[in-house]
Amino acid sequence: MLVGILLAALSAVAYGLADYSGGRASRSVASTVVTLIGQAISLVLVVIGVLLIGTPMASAHDMLWGAAGGVAGGFALIAFYRALSFGTMTVVAPTTAIVSAVLPVIVGLVLGERPSVTALVGIVAACLAVALVSGAIGTRHQHTHASTVALAVFAGVGFGFIFIALARTADDSGLWPLVSARLASVPVVAVVVLVTRFGRGALGAVIWLVVASGVLDMGANLLYLEASHRGLLSIVAVISAMYPVSTVCLAFALDHERVSRSQAAGLACAATALALVSLGS
Repeated sequence: MLVGILLAALSAVAYGLADYSGGRASRSVASTVVTLIGQAISLVLVVIGVLLIGTPMASAHDMLWGAAGGVAGGFALIAFYRALSFGTMTVVAPTTAIVSAVLPVIVGLVLGERPSVTALVGIVAACLAVALVSGAIGTRHQHTHASTVALAVFAGVGFGFIFIALARTADDSGLWPLVSARLASVPVVAVVVLVTRFGRGALGAVIWLVVASGVLDMGANLLYLEASHRGLLSIVAVISAMYPVSTVCLAFALDHERVSRSQAAGLACAATALALVSLGS
């Protein structure tokens, strides 16, 4: 279980770095285009991984769960990057995260998972951490429009579904659920790009950020997929959902976004939550 928690924590870091990269790129290029290129890059990477590892084809059950997660993830990323292009990262990322954390916890408990009391306290602390960092409670220096928050919430539902979908795949399915996810998401996002025609922007100036978002996103998915097969959904999903910590830290360091006392308390609370969940497992 501890290995699963470690993998989930590493996936949170990777997700956070991917979100920062994609969010920054979406300020110059349409979020749909950023998502499409990132998803296409991750598809190439995961196909290469499958060919190198040589894992037998997964069952239809696993492939369908992967595809469902991929479609949800495609729409979620578009909404998330668009929200980041309008709002501050220190608000949008944590708001998305708290929604993506709560949904898998509810599903895990409904399915019969029973974390220890210490782990449950850690789960509550993780949700509190995200709420504090996002400014959902406490204070924040930046104002974010309600429509942007709505996009962030929508993205959170999509990300939460990805956590659930990947956790429903078999332990021996290898990378195939991720292949299925990208085979489903890339065409969906491509259609959105064609329909919306939001294709303008200086892509050349931020292409490295777009590539980084795709590579990091796939790395995060790989780490989470392995973590979900080694621990309870209600625990590993919450740990992975703390990805705003790395996003926010980068926003503080590189973009000079200001941090309030409550947001600082939220970052400390996130570290406490990780320790509690680890001890309770």
